[in-house]
Amino acid sequence: MKPEGILATHVRLAGLLTVFIAFQLPQSTAAQAAAGFIDAHVHLNDPEAWIRLMDTAGIDQAIVFRGRSMDNAGLIEAAKRFPDRFIPFLSVSPEHREYGEAWVADDVRLVTIVDSLLRAGGFRGIGEISVTHFPGAGFPEADFSPTGRVMRGILEAARHHAVPVTVHVEITRLREFEALLAGFRDVTIIWAHGGYTPLVLAERLLARHPNLVYELSARTWTRHPRSPDYTILRNEREVWPEWLELVQRMPDRFVAGTDASLRSIESDREKIASVRRFFDQLPPDVRRMVASGNLRRILRLDR
Repeated sequence: MKPEGILATHVRLAGLLTVFIAFQLPQSTAAQAAAGFIDAHVHLNDPEAWIRLMDTAGIDQAIVFRGRSMDNAGLIEAAKRFPDRFIPFLSVSPEHREYGEAWVADDVRLVTIVDSLLRAGGFRGIGEISVTHFPGAGFPEADFSPTGRVMRGILEAARHHAVPVTVHVEITRLREFEALLAGFRDVTIIWAHGGYTPLVLAERLLARHPNLVYELSARTWTRHPRSPDYTILRNEREVWPEWLELVQRMPDRFVAGTDASLRSIESDREKIASVRRFFDQLPPDVRRMVASGNLRRILRLDR
């Protein structure tokens, strides 16, 4: 056989082998990693830069909150420019300078602002509302009651406009948070970072409150800057089996996000990779729900 004939035969054999492997192997980690997802938690600052990162990382859409250089009006503008990618949530959270004094006064005029912004259209939800938040780098501590007039008013506005609310509540206010959940059974409350609760509390609250959605942003990071026990990892990559079992037992109650903010591109890439590693450890049907299906249902994206 001539050399060119031998080469052609080798190429055909290699192609057949590739096809055979593709049909014989189950969905691989690489294949799952190639699948897109909806990021449940992004603090938007530079829309164009985040779109570029979404494109390279396979993020289909992202719920976007205010960032350090982005206000509510900026979120709407970004969503108009990228309507198929950004899902904007409005925020009147106490860390934003213009709202801090109103939170201290428990001033329900904040609720009027929320209602007005929702009536204007464009926003798909409310959040992130950091009603109780431990201090972090560049982030002051917030410690307001989840059952105060402002939070109850925000939930009433969410009920009226039929939108979900992403709330950051630490476990120091768990009893009041449960009272809020119980008082607004018809409002979907997405618990940012799941309050960094241990497994037993996650399971307990999910069982008690059907309107609670447990959001896992920052829980998949290899290491959390505030506390190493905030992650759900037993080492640098593997999720604790008990956490995986809970997610698989209640697959319609979990969503995941990056908590990215573009402070560092490399850091945000690792956050995205950590979310993907978590997805890779789920069965394909559970992955589809946690990665995108649950948010598509909550936000009515298919209507």
